[in-house]
Amino acid sequence: MAQPSRSKLKEPSVRESKALIIAGLQEHYTPETVGEIPKLWQQLMPHLGKISRQIGRATYGVGFNMDERGFDYIAGVEVSDASGIPSGFSQLSIPAQKYYVFAHEGHVSEIPKTITAILNEWAPASRRRIGEFPSLLERYGEGFNPQTGTGDMELWLPAQS
Repeated sequence: MAQPSRSKLKEPSVRESKALIIAGLQEHYTPETVGEIPKLWQQLMPHLGKISRQIGRATYGVGFNMDERGFDYIAGVEVSDASGIPSGFSQLSIPAQKYYVFAHEGHVSEIPKTITAILNEWAPASRRRIGEFPSLLERYGEGFNPQTGTGDMELWLPAQS
């Protein structure tokens, strides 16, 4: 499978983000099970708009605790605080920090290709350094259509000074 060429990857914007609290469903994934992430999103869908103290309508996928064996991933929403989140939900606090924000213009299933291009092409060529926590933050804005898997997707990678 061909990877996207550097020319398809647009230069990211750089944004400062306030501290975030993400509440949602969390699982650990390995290279063999990463294809099961869409199931986690399907489990989250019935809860959207009903989560106590939810801020806005954007949803977030956050990868963290990454190592050679796999990573933890939470599919959720921003909340003002984690009190009152549904049973079985996890919460993740992300400090205020600067991010490189890449627009993802393809289908949601093509996000791994974009991540590979960022890490293997953009990062080495730009000589910019990517921070460690969270490893990756996916933001699905109000224009994202879960039925078509397209529209209003961003990949946020922490910027390291």
